[in-house]
Amino acid sequence: MKSAIREVLETILLTVVIFLFVRSVVQNFKVEGRSMEPTLQTGQYLLVNKAVYWRLDPAEVKRFIPDFVPGREKISFEPFYVFGQPQHGDVIVFRYPKDPTRDFIKRVIALPGETIAVREGKVYVNDKPIEESYILDKPTYYVEKQVVPPDNFFVLGDNRNNSLDSHVWGMVPIEDVIGKAWLCYWPLEKWGLISAPTSMEPPAGKSSFRQYLAARSPGEGRLAVAHAMSPTS
Repeated sequence: MKSAIREVLETILLTVVIFLFVRSVVQNFKVEGRSMEPTLQTGQYLLVNKAVYWRLDPAEVKRFIPDFVPGREKISFEPFYVFGQPQHGDVIVFRYPKDPTRDFIKRVIALPGETIAVREGKVYVNDKPIEESYILDKPTYYVEKQVVPPDNFFVLGDNRNNSLDSHVWGMVPIEDVIGKAWLCYWPLEKWGLISAPTSMEPPAGKSSFRQYLAARSPGEGRLAVAHAMSPTS
């Protein structure tokens, strides 16, 4: 009898652990509004990869190390992305900076340190117009040339003239990014992976864990790493 009860408890515990792990790396998201047309339509259900943009910083590392461990306070390194930062063309889900209770979905257009401008129906990144075969219409608005601040991203909806995005309210801080839209699982006829357009150039610079370690000298230690709103969200 005790053995049976133990097996049931172990099964329940394992189920809870698996559930919590899955929720920590994957989240479902329902598209609401027209801001990502024609790429995504309202009513589509997506899986969001929350692990792909994991970012490691010393404060987070210290949280998991007891105070009595020697050298804990000496842990110091530049924050870095384990797998890589958001890239040009990625479709991301994030907390709306003006109201963190709401989640938005947009496309990454410009990365930290890059310049962004919109004029005469064209989007310019680092003073070069980008090819955008995925948009519904050319933008009719104007965005003055500006530099994307560190740890921030400039995002736009594919339905350029019907999207509440960075051209209206500004940049998205990395801490507000939930993850990358990975897979559409409903409706079934739209099932498939959500990929970035190949026409957009990938970002330069070292951002991933492997690149970070490769840049370090041999003598250094290894540890040193949408709901819609008018017009639409």
